[in-house]
Amino acid sequence: MAAEGYEEMSGNGELEESSASAMEASEMAASPRAEMAEMSEENGSPAVAPEASVRPNPVSFSMPPPAEDDEGEMPADFERLWKAAHDNPQDFTGWTDLLQYCEQESHITASRRALEAFLTRYPLCYGYWKKFADLERRAGFNNKAEEVCVQGLQAIPLSVDLWIHYINLLLGTLDMNLPESPSRIRSVFEDAVVAAGLDFHSDRLWDLYVEWEKEQGNMKKAVAVLDRVLKVPTQLYNTHYDKFKDQLNAQEPKEVLSTEEYEELRTLCRQTQKAERAEQAQVEGEERPPGEEEPATPEGTDSEELMQKIREQVLLRRDKVYQDNEGEVRKRWHFEDAIKRPYFHVKPLDRLQLRAWHSYLDWEVAELNKDPKDPQDPQQDQAATEEPEVTAQPQVESEGAAVAHDDTRVRILFERCLIACALYEEFWIRYNQYLESQSVDEARAVFKRACEIHLAYRPNIHMQWATFEERHGDLTEARRVLEALEKTLPGLAVVRLRRAALERRAGLLDQSEALLREAVDESKENPSLHAFFSIKLARLLLKLGRNPSRARRVLQEALEISPDNDKLHLNLLELEVSGDPSAEAVQECVTRALAAALAPHTKILFSQRRLQFAEDYSNSIASVLSVYEEHQQLLKELGGTKRGAENGDEDSEKMSKSDDGSAVAVSAEVPATMAHVPITTPPPPVIGSDASSQAAYGGYSSWYQQPQYGSYGSYGSYGYQNTWNYNQGYYPPS
Repeated sequence: MAAEGYEEMSGNGELEESSASAMEASEMAASPRAEMAEMSEENGSPAVAPEASVRPNPVSFSMPPPAEDDEGEMPADFERLWKAAHDNPQDFTGWTDLLQYCEQESHITASRRALEAFLTRYPLCYGYWKKFADLERRAGFNNKAEEVCVQGLQAIPLSVDLWIHYINLLLGTLDMNLPESPSRIRSVFEDAVVAAGLDFHSDRLWDLYVEWEKEQGNMKKAVAVLDRVLKVPTQLYNTHYDKFKDQLNAQEPKEVLSTEEYEELRTLCRQTQKAERAEQAQVEGEERPPGEEEPATPEGTDSEELMQKIREQVLLRRDKVYQDNEGEVRKRWHFEDAIKRPYFHVKPLDRLQLRAWHSYLDWEVAELNKDPKDPQDPQQDQAATEEPEVTAQPQVESEGAAVAHDDTRVRILFERCLIACALYEEFWIRYNQYLESQSVDEARAVFKRACEIHLAYRPNIHMQWATFEERHGDLTEARRVLEALEKTLPGLAVVRLRRAALERRAGLLDQSEALLREAVDESKENPSLHAFFSIKLARLLLKLGRNPSRARRVLQEALEISPDNDKLHLNLLELEVSGDPSAEAVQECVTRALAAALAPHTKILFSQRRLQFAEDYSNSIASVLSVYEEHQQLLKELGGTKRGAENGDEDSEKMSKSDDGSAVAVSAEVPATMAHVPITTPPPPVIGSDASSQAAYGGYSSWYQQPQYGSYGSYGSYGYQNTWNYNQGYYPPS
């Protein structure tokens, strides 16, 4: 059955045997002729979109319209498997189960529907594009099969396998007796080598092109293709040179070389040959009998000796190109050898593989930026060649090297990387950063491809996209990106905060407030999230809206839903303390906090803050002492001791000196039920101070860490036995 062994297929829909290592082995052993025969089935390779370019635009692909010949009723289990796949579209196994079932049932309508939906979400799985094209071809719909291949190549133009599959499809369906058919095939071959010919593993594509031209009887064009690939660093670069030499030796030079090159070399070699013969005749003339002359060569004919000299000149030129290309291959070989999975799969890559891609990209970009006139140290080059790790290996380049380092090669490597690492944000972001300085539109296209196809559920790259658009002045697109992300991942607080911040930076404070208020209203079923948004809204109203009353009302309403949220209490307290001094408001805030089910150390925190406020702003000593007594009473109720809870001294008889030099005994006994509460520094203001604005942008807990109170120095005596020393605590000595 067709589905047998399906579980062993990779994410590309190919058997695991077609992975990099096995594929390399088959390339080394199989001849191009054998490959052409095998590829007529499902062994295919690159197909070419008629207008594909080296710089692909995979986002532009769209699935073919539904066929009019669809079969009627679906198989029995189709709807169940379809629902399972759509309910969890990120579950790759659910999709493969659906595709396997459709293949088993041989139901073309179900298979079309499943493949279209699957390839919309996983367009880099070239094996499934091939399966889709074969499905249409077996059903007799050759035009639809071609459309599928073109759609696949728009999504993954670097796929050598898909290009070859497309070419074989055309070879099997076009009438080659028609004059336009060879031209079309040749055009597709040209598109293929332009789009994927620079891939390190593109040898099969080049070989197929050469063999096809030979079958057409166009030896000059076949050798011209070999001449082009001699400049491309590929895995089997040496075999191309061997084939070139074989063709040159097997044919007359004028049959394989271009007319211009042949005439140039013929003239050069004739001049050389004539000079050699003249010199030889001058030596031999003295020994030749009188009246005997040198045999003449008939006009218009070339001797075998001349043909051999032309071949030598051709190889002399090509050997220079070959040596330069070999140097490029040598520099890339270690990087290519470190890449074990060059195709797409949902299984994660290990760190070594990710590091290998980063190293390769680092080197290729460095090669692009390297000054070609800057010589390399040969000893350093030799050491780099012997290094077993995947590191950049400098190579001495001769002047006029045949292989030029240009931007195209860097882009090709990035595109190759984004096939194998399509699910890793870091590579998309890196590619965007590379392109942004050259073309904003190309950088935008990379974000679009990443966010709308491969990383639809990764919020970080979507927010980076929005930041990119805002930085380049397109606020409308930035809003659209964030709104789409919020629909995809509803309830993600940081997205709503980004939207509010975007409007605030645009000067639309009312819109920013509306977004936060909407979040507050929608999160009432989630007290923690509701408190989070309420605090953010209150900060906006207080610090930017300059409206403390509205900020206070927001926090008070939030406390009605979450009365035991210490962050809400703390923010409200800081709002009251940082505004116009109001003992009544502070007292009310602290009383509410003490009545809530807060942790003991948090209650002590609020009481201490109230005592500090009384010291700073109270008009009577009686009110200060009253607050102090309440604070002392709270400590006793909560099981704390005087200086043990304050200073955390471990020695029960430890002595400490006050500012005036008097020694005070400090008790260190702390009940096991009472957590250590250091109250030696004032709490950082949460709303009314700039310190809170420096907190991490998305860190909820980090904004409201339990503070420590600082030293206030000595305030003098209030009639107690010893001077109060705030360094020792707020308590008079026992």
